[in-house]
Amino acid sequence: MINAPEIKVEEDERDSAPGRITAIESRHNAPLAALIRLVSAEYGLTADKGFSVADPSLDRLSEVYRQNGAGYWVLEDDVGGVLGGAGLGPMAGYDGVCELQKMYLAASARGMGLGRGLALHVLQQASLRGYRYCYLETTALLPEALALYQKLGFAPCERLGNTGHNDCEITLMLPLS
Repeated sequence: MINAPEIKVEEDERDSAPGRITAIESRHNAPLAALIRLVSAEYGLTADKGFSVADPSLDRLSEVYRQNGAGYWVLEDDVGGVLGGAGLGPMAGYDGVCELQKMYLAASARGMGLGRGLALHVLQQASLRGYRYCYLETTALLPEALALYQKLGFAPCERLGNTGHNDCEITLMLPLS
C-alpha cells in the first residue's frame, strides 16, 4: 500500500506496546491541543513563527478533520489519555496529494516505535482515501521527526501551496502505492 519499509514486530512486542490508535472525537480536542502546545514549547516552535501551534483551529481539531478527504487519529494510553496524534488533509490545488499534518507525541511516548506506527496508520488511511502522494512540512528543530520521515521514505521536494507554516523550512514527499 505505501512505499515504505515494512515493520517487523514480534508478537510479544505488539502485546507489550502501550497505546491504541483511534479516530479523533470531540473529547480529544482539549487534551490534544494542550499536548501540541506543550510539545511545541518543548522544541521552541512558537506561534509567532507560523508553526501549527498558531493555527486558530487547534482547539477544535475534531471539527476540522471532518472535511472530505481528511482524517485525524489519536494515540491513546490504556485509560484513554492522549499520547499523541497525527492527521491528513487534501493539498488544495494538487490532485491526489494529501498533507501529513499535526503529528505530535508526548515525551513519554517517544522512542518506542509509537510514532512510526501512528505515521504508518495515517499513510495507510491516505492510500485508502485514494491519495497517490503524501506531502509534509517540518523543521530541523524536530530532529526525531525528521529522522522518522526519512526512514519512512519521504524525500525532499518543492514547497506546495501555502499552508501558512512558513518557518517549516523542510518539505518532503512520499509516493503512496
